[in-house]
Amino acid sequence: MDITDIPDDAYAGDESPPDHSDLESPESLLTGGPIRERLLDSITGLRSPTKVSAIADLADCDTETARDYLEWFTEMGMVHRHDGRPVRYERNDAYFQWRRIDRIRDEYTDQEIVETLSDTLDQIEDYRARFDADGPNDVSLVKASRDMPTEDAWEALSEWETLERRATLLDAARRDDFAASSKSGPIDA
Repeated sequence: MDITDIPDDAYAGDESPPDHSDLESPESLLTGGPIRERLLDSITGLRSPTKVSAIADLADCDTETARDYLEWFTEMGMVHRHDGRPVRYERNDAYFQWRRIDRIRDEYTDQEIVETLSDTLDQIEDYRARFDADGPNDVSLVKASRDMPTEDAWEALSEWETLERRATLLDAARRDDFAASSKSGPIDA
C-alpha cells in the first residue's frame, strides 16, 4: 500500500450506503463552525482571483471580518492578494503543496518515503510501457479507447496522473528532508 492511499480495509464491501437524509447539509456545515475555519474552507476552493465580498458570502460572514482574515492568510502565504479595484484573493497552491510535503516528512521516515517513491516510479513505468507514452497527457483517450473501454482508459490515465503527482510530492519530501534534516548519511534507494 502506498502511504498516500486509503487502506483496503477502510471500507467493508458488505456495508450499506449511508442514509443521506440523516446528514447535515453542506450549507449548514459551512455556517456552523468558527469564522476562521469557514474562511479557510472557502479559500481552499478558490481557483481564480475572487472579490472579498464573494469570499465573505461563501464563508457566511461579513466583508470586514473576511478582509481581516484574508490579510492574515496573505501574511501566512496561504493566499495571493491581487491589488486593484476591487481587491481580489486566490489560493496559493505552492503553500498547500508545501503543507502536503511537510506532512509527508512528519509522518514517514526517509526510508518509507524512498520506498514509496520507488514503488510509485515502477507503477509509472508500467503505464508508460502500457500506453507507449511519456505521460498521461501524451495519450489520446480516443486512441486508448480502441484497445479498452473508454471508462477503463479514463480511469487508467487518471491513476497515472495521480501517480505522477504523488511522485513529485514524494521526491520533494525526500529532497527537502535531506536539506532540513539533522540526520546524517545517505539513503540507498
